[in-house]
Order: sequence, then C-alpha cells, then structure tokens
Amino acid sequence: MFKINSMAYEVPLVSDLYAERFIQFMENRGISRDALLEGTGLKDVLSGSVNTLLSMNQLTKLMESSQRFIDDDLAGFEFGKMLDLQGHGLLGFALLKQKDFRDLANMIVQYLRVSLPILDMKVSCSGEEIRIALIDVWDLGNLRPFFVKVYMGSIYALTSLICRRFYFEFDFAFSHDDENWKRLAPHARLSFSASQNQVVLPLSGRPARDGNEELSYYLASARSRDEVKRNEHMETAARVRELVSRYPGREGTLERVGEKMGMSARSLRYHLKMAGVSFHDIRNEVRKTFAVRYLKETSMPLNKIAEVLGYSDQASFTKAYRGWTGVTPGDTRRKFSSTPS
Repeated sequence: MFKINSMAYEVPLVSDLYAERFIQFMENRGISRDALLEGTGLKDVLSGSVNTLLSMNQLTKLMESSQRFIDDDLAGFEFGKMLDLQGHGLLGFALLKQKDFRDLANMIVQYLRVSLPILDMKVSCSGEEIRIALIDVWDLGNLRPFFVKVYMGSIYALTSLICRRFYFEFDFAFSHDDENWKRLAPHARLSFSASQNQVVLPLSGRPARDGNEELSYYLASARSRDEVKRNEHMETAARVRELVSRYPGREGTLERVGEKMGMSARSLRYHLKMAGVSFHDIRNEVRKTFAVRYLKETSMPLNKIAEVLGYSDQASFTKAYRGWTGVTPGDTRRKFSSTPS
C-alpha cells in the first residue's frame, strides 16, 4: 500500500511552523513545551532560532508524544481548524475572489498539498456536490486517524468562508461528544465506516458571501505582501523536497518534478530561487540522505545505489558522494561494516 522508500522518512519536508503551532495548541491545553518534547530529540531542532523543515520521522515523534496527553478524539480536528488561511502562512487571498466553487475547492487542495504534504487529496464533482477525498501517502500507523482529523479540520476552516453545510465521512470510528462536535463544526454531519475519508460539500443552498468584507478581515491581520510571497516560495521548495524524496532517481529531474507540480522548469527554478535554494541543492540533499542510509544499513551494491539515485554509472555517483562527504562510498561502507553492532 505504501510505496515510499523508507529513506524518504528522513528527508526534511514539513515546515517547523506547523510544529510550533501544534506546541502552542498543546500549551493552551495545559501541556508544557518541555513535557511535549521530552524524549523526541526535537528540543534543539525546535529551538526557535531559525526556520527549518522536519522529516516525517521527526513529525511523527512529536505527534506520538502528544498522544500521551490527548484525552479526547476531537483534538485533531480542533487543531486542524487553527490551520486556516493565515494558519498555513499562505493567506491565499485569491481563494476569496473565486466565483466558481469547484475552482476554489481545487485551489484549497493545492495549497494543502504544498504546505502540509502528509496526506494527498483528490477533488471530484458529482451533480450538486464536491468531494475532497484524503489519500494515504505515508505509513502513519496509529497516528493516521489523528492526521485525518487534522486535515478535516483544516478543510473545514478553509471552506467555511463560502460553505455552511458539511458531511465528514471517516473510514474509522471514534467516540465524540455531540455538543463538542456542534461547537467545533456547526451544521456538519458525521458518518463512520465509510469507504474512504472525505469531505462532501453541497453546492446547493450556499449562502451569499461578501468577499470584500471577508478579504478586509484577513487583510487587517495579515503580514505584508512580500512576506506572504516568500512563504509561498518556501512551501514550493518543501513540495519539491517531497517529490524528489518520492522519486530520487531519474524521475526526480527538474523537468519531471515541474510536470508533477503543474509548472514549467523555468517557473519552478524561479520559485526556488526566491526561496533561496536551488533544485540542484535540494536533489543533492535528498540523494545524500538516501546514499548514506543505503551504505550504512544495506548491502546494496554501489552500482545499484547509483542506478536507484539516477546516476548514469557508478563513477558519477562516487564523484558526487565524495563531493558531499569528502570520502568515497566504499570508505563509508567499510567504516560501518567494520563497526561492531
């Protein structure tokens, strides 16, 4: 079911801003930062001094720690509601100007794909309703229901600007208090044991909205336009890291990644430049992560590693690896093969 290489779980993908918002969410529930981060190895990583990206392994460690303190099944949805337009750091004012509800739903999905690449999503339209289905990408284990609820809460927050009725369908069951659910998501209905996790948004009966009033509300508390654009560029870079980690080989070229993101190689290169990174650097970072893991933890032949990582031959891989680490792949393998386990 899960096709992502295990090495990809070590690749930085998710902005630490989401982790900081989650820590704040838990602190509001009376859980201290130190207690939450205890045993996760993230205290230094989340020092707050510089912005960074977390790998899936780091993110799941944080969420696993939080489960010790969470005693209600709606916490994930409640946190997801905090990830509205401003919560994602995107603001997405263009969303508010969309006249076509279908286009708006597609834009919301694209925003979430870029900024929070944990679950994938698919939008489909049928008659008088739109469905946003959640698709598993990573093996999240027991955390899967929690992440699903986070996504459901965020979709609710993003679409509640223009929709007042929602149907949430879960492929699992969880206990909940009806009054708390009504407080969190008025006019929403739940169903369990569905075929998939999805949100159904009826197109009929939507209330009229005052786009200018809503836009003014967000503009009043928004950061500057330049800062918004910078965040968009950074999140594009995060999406590139995710795709390259999925396709570290010959499918992970600038052109192929651009195709998967629906933009030209030139446009993608521009976004990365504005984020202060290059595609070459991102791809090398991912390749280095994979290469070191393969050399330390597997007996895969060097020519096979070179092939998996998209190099034309072993010599090219060896040259690149020496440039990253100062030693050859053979040196790394001999060092760890001779280390007592």
